[in-house]
Amino acid sequence: MFDRFNRPITYLRVSVTDRCNLRCVYCMPLKGITMLSHTDILSYEEILEVIRVAVSMGISKVRITGGEPLVRKGLVRFISEVAAIPGILDLGLTTNGILLEEYAQPLALAGLHRINISLDTMDPVRFREITRGGELSKVMLGIEAAQKAGLKPIKINCVIKDSSEEPDAVAVREFCRSNGFEARFIHQMNLGEGCFTIVENGHGGDCANCNRLRLTANGRIKPCLFSDMEFDIRKMGIKAAVEAAVGMKPEKGTSNTSDFFHNIGG
Repeated sequence: MFDRFNRPITYLRVSVTDRCNLRCVYCMPLKGITMLSHTDILSYEEILEVIRVAVSMGISKVRITGGEPLVRKGLVRFISEVAAIPGILDLGLTTNGILLEEYAQPLALAGLHRINISLDTMDPVRFREITRGGELSKVMLGIEAAQKAGLKPIKINCVIKDSSEEPDAVAVREFCRSNGFEARFIHQMNLGEGCFTIVENGHGGDCANCNRLRLTANGRIKPCLFSDMEFDIRKMGIKAAVEAAVGMKPEKGTSNTSDFFHNIGG
C-alpha cells in the first residue's frame, strides 16, 4: 500500500488494552482516566481478523502495544496466533517490563521476534517518582528474562525531557552499551499541542518516511498519532477502514485532542 505522498505503508501498531499497571507522569493524568468498557475493547478474534486483512493489503510489520499489553489475559496465545499469520516478517511488543520476568520465555516460544522495554532512569527512587510507585527491580528482572529467552534485539525506550544528555538518559545509555541493548531516546510529547520530534536512534516522528497505521483498543484505525482522524473497523468494515486511513494519512502530524497515550499505544 502507498499513501498519497507515495510512502509505503507496511507497519501496524496494535493496542490490545488501555489498561496499565503503572501511572507514568507523562502518560497518565494525576486525576486518573476513564477506562474503556470491556464491550468497547476489541476481542482477540476481532484483532486477529484486522491483522489478517491488513497483512493481505501489504502490512508486514506488527507491534503489540497498550496501555501495557502484558496485563491483558491470554496475550501469549494471542501472540502465537499472530505469529502464525503468513506474511508477517517482524512481530514485536512494547512493554514497561514489570511483568516480563514471567512472560518473556512464553512469548518467545509463542513466536514473538523482539521487544521494546520502557526505561527512563536507572535510579530506583526516580523510577518510583516517574511511574508513581513502580519498582525498577522488576523491570531489571524482566530485561534479564528477555535476554535469556533470546528476544533480540532488545530496545530500551527512554523518555527524555529536553536532551539525551540528561543524567537519567546518560545512565540508561551506559546500561544499554554495557549489555548490548539498543537505546532509543524519545522526547516527551504533547498530543494536544502537537509537540513531537524524531526519536533518537529510532524512526518515530519522522513524518517524511512514516510507514505506520495504528489500531486502537476499541477498533479505530488511525493514520497518524498526531491527528484526530480515525476510522472505525466495526462500522466501516476492516478493509474500508484501512483503505480510508491510508488514503487520508496526512503529510505531517499536527495535534491530537481526542486521544491519550494510554489508549492509542504511543
